[in-house]
Amino acid sequence: MWEGGDSMLVANVVDGAMMLSTSTSDGREQIVGIIYPSDFIGRPFGSESPYSAVALTDARLCVFSRATFDRFAHAHPGMEHRLLQHTLDELDRTRRWMLLLGRKSARERIATFLLETSRKLAQGKGQDCLPLDHFTLPLDRQQIANVLGLTIETVSRQFSALKRDGIIALPDRRSIEILDRAQLQDMAEADETV
Repeated sequence: MWEGGDSMLVANVVDGAMMLSTSTSDGREQIVGIIYPSDFIGRPFGSESPYSAVALTDARLCVFSRATFDRFAHAHPGMEHRLLQHTLDELDRTRRWMLLLGRKSARERIATFLLETSRKLAQGKGQDCLPLDHFTLPLDRQQIANVLGLTIETVSRQFSALKRDGIIALPDRRSIEILDRAQLQDMAEADETV
């Protein structure tokens, strides 16, 4: 799905991870969201896609033509209600992300990102929202820096500091093992009262 392109499809992510991105006027890419299993992508009731959607990992999607989906949603008010609920949930998530980007330190951003990734990947595995303690990041460190408004060097330093403090283990460049979830949670919530 490409930014500015005709919005001809909508989909639910069944497996894998995708990123939503937009381009600045000078051509730089900005990641504006990460999509995990059970998340919805596409623009129902709209004609143009406001962002690009690209797979970060192998991904399986349940795809519908937008026109067919729009007709189905109109015929089933419960579906329209669920779409509205999904939209409001995404709005709340976006507002939390604005707090993260505007007020949290680099360490707090990394902690929040790891906890959210742990939770979202668990939902995709059908584990009743029990967060994963060991997972593979769908993003590389440059992409994480892009999402969090940090530099790649800052991301790497923060991962190393969390490892040194015994909060996480880094078996390889993309694998994360959360060793002290409570301390990571305390870090993530350090600035939540602002």
